[in-house]
Amino acid sequence: MTTVLAFLKSLARNNNRDWFLQNKDRYLEAKDRFDDLLEAIHRELIKFDESVAGLNPRKQAFRIYRDVRFSKDKRPYKIHMGAGFSAHGKMDQEPGYYVHVEPGNKSFVAGGIYMPNPENLARIRQEIDYNSGRLTNIMEGAAFRKYFTGLDDFDRLKTAPKGYAKDHPQIALLKNKSFVVSYAFRDADVVGPGYARKVAAACRAMKPLNDFLQEAIS
Repeated sequence: MTTVLAFLKSLARNNNRDWFLQNKDRYLEAKDRFDDLLEAIHRELIKFDESVAGLNPRKQAFRIYRDVRFSKDKRPYKIHMGAGFSAHGKMDQEPGYYVHVEPGNKSFVAGGIYMPNPENLARIRQEIDYNSGRLTNIMEGAAFRKYFTGLDDFDRLKTAPKGYAKDHPQIALLKNKSFVVSYAFRDADVVGPGYARKVAAACRAMKPLNDFLQEAIS
């Protein structure tokens, strides 16, 4: 993974098409090493989550090319590598596992469901309303707490969602628009031994949350 971090550091300093084309071989080598990591993670994931067994791990990475059509930031390339594992592919409207590698101690693994559509969001909130005890037990369990303190709060309403009282016992959870947890890694972890197993261990801890969310939207 040293190759991956080194390439991404250089790309961050030279985020333009000419440099990228001149260094395409470096990119392809870095992508190969990232895909190797995904293969190793996938071997660990299927030990506890058979829903991702049918995936080809070397096809789970997201494109490095940014969509700049509606962005003020016109840099053409992402300065990280990311991949998603879920039952039907890359976490499109379903819970799964996201792997993110970025130099500067910015790597992490995340899980849950990001920005569910209105229908799925309503289903998840309804499940929290009806079955909050199960979700609370998951989030207070020792395996979960080893890695996560709760849902990431980057995407949350300021007021109660429509149809729920502002003093609802689970209002803090109901305000979420995404239901995501994440665990950070340092660069030394990424290039060190057993990184795939460390990522998978965090994924195992988040699987009960994924199961809860999957049942909610099913």
